[in-house]
Formats: sequence, structure tokens, C-alpha cells
Amino acid sequence: MSQKATEARHKKAEGLDTRAPEDILALLASGQQDAAGAVDAAIPALAEAADLLADALRSGGKLVYAAAGSSGLMAMADALELPGTYGIPRDQIVLLLAGGLSSLGDMPGAPEDDVVLAEKDASVITEGDCVLAVSASGSTPYVLKIAEIAGSRGAKVVAIANNPDACLFEGADVAVLLQTPPEVVAGSTRMGAGTAQKLAFNMLSTLAAIKLGHVHDGHMVNLRADNEKLRIRAAGMVAEIAGIGFDEARDFFARADGSVKVAVLLAAGAADAVAARELLNCSGQVLRKALAELNVTENTVKCAARR
Repeated sequence: MSQKATEARHKKAEGLDTRAPEDILALLASGQQDAAGAVDAAIPALAEAADLLADALRSGGKLVYAAAGSSGLMAMADALELPGTYGIPRDQIVLLLAGGLSSLGDMPGAPEDDVVLAEKDASVITEGDCVLAVSASGSTPYVLKIAEIAGSRGAKVVAIANNPDACLFEGADVAVLLQTPPEVVAGSTRMGAGTAQKLAFNMLSTLAAIKLGHVHDGHMVNLRADNEKLRIRAAGMVAEIAGIGFDEARDFFARADGSVKVAVLLAAGAADAVAARELLNCSGQVLRKALAELNVTENTVKCAARR
């Protein structure tokens, strides 16, 4: 019997294949729910890790995901969403997946052990980057090697694993333990462990985006509105934040060249898109700070005019 929780057999799994379908599904559902709860204990570490992510992206560094197998799928799902959802430049997001994207057709296991491939893939990592290294077991050779190389180059390393005392945690700047219970199907970490990893990735990248000023009152104000549905959504955000009608908001959005933040500032009184962008630059791209600065400037002008 394996000593790793991610490989151990679930205490309620005996006779699993003899049960009624509804009973099996109920047990699978409860297994996923129990695994999701493991994220709660990791919140302090995730908060610390989000600072590293945000600092790297703010300074022009890259956010690098390094993973294999099912963990790689969780990483990919998060990585691919960031440019569209939060407007993070695509060249600042790197996905290192054991075997590469071409391996996704049948998910072979051998690349997980390929440290030579890891050394080659890690060539993109430089000082100033932040590497999210994830492995359910915490012992995947491909991921371990990338984390090791990243640390040696001065990049920040956030290690995410589902087993305590994982090798992956050694030398990491932040260790995120997602201590999920044994899988209902032993070793099938695409289930509970994967669920916890997906939650952790979503929480990490969302908090980092908030720190970067890409979220305002729950709105994704730095989204890439590249289809009609998203343009309508963006105009709706402008309308709600600025307290104006939808048609007016859509006009401001068009004048802002597709930027929700700029459109809101135009609606709030910024002279033009250039002035609005300058306000955002001075505020570190945080819309709330830019709006406050705009109000201060307007009040100062009004006071001067009354003198």
C-alpha cells in the first residue's frame, strides 16, 4: 500500500464496482467536495503566492506554469484564460507541459520522467519570472527539474502539491499544500486532487489580477473584448461603474478603443482617451485610483476657477 495520500485507497471504495449507479455517483461527488475543502487551509499560502505572481507580471516578467499529466490540464485551463479575461499579454504567460501540447492527444506518461526535456523547456525561464510548479504527488521529475532550474536563475517558485512533505516544496519560495483525501478511484488524481488544483489556480490568478488592477467591484475591467458578446458585456460594465445608460456607455467604449477602464474615465470627465490612459499609467493601472485622481484634479480646477 502506497504511503502517499494521492495513491492510497479511499476508505469507502471497497465494493465500489458492485454498487448502484446512484450510490457510486454520490460517493464520487462527495469525494470531489471533500477535496475542494482542502483549499481552505491553503489560503494563507495562496495569498503569499499571489503577491509573487502580481509582482512578476507588473515588472514585465513571465508567469510560467510547469506541470505534467492531469495537473497540466488544470494549469492549461487557467493559463489560456488570462489574456482574454484580464488582458494579460500573451507573451507573459508560458505553459510548460511534459511532452508539450502535442502530447494531449493521448496523455502519455513517459514525458513526466524526462528531465532532459525539462532542462530544454526551462530555457525560457529568467530572473524576474514566477513559476507555478504543480504536481499532485509532489515528486514528478519533469516538474522538479524545472522548479530547480527556475530557482537557480533567480525566478520565484510557487510549488503546489497534494501530499505533505512533497519533494517539490524543497527550495520553493512558497509551498502550497492542497491536502486532499485519497481518491475514490485510487491514484486517479484528475479527480479530487485536480479539483483542488483548479480551485487553487483560479484563486491565485484572480487575486493576482485584482492586485494588478484588472478587477473593479467584481468586474473584469481589463478584458479583451474581441467579439460582440464581450463588447456588449464591456459596455454594460462601463454603464454600471459610471452610472450612465447603455447606449452612452457603448459610445464611450468605442471612443476608448475597446478599453473599459478608459471608457469609465471618459464618462467620469477625462478630457480624452490620452488623458485617461495617462491617469491609468500614473495609478498603476488601478481604475479606482485613477478615478480618485481625476476627481481631485477636477475639484482643484473648480476651486481655482472660483478664486
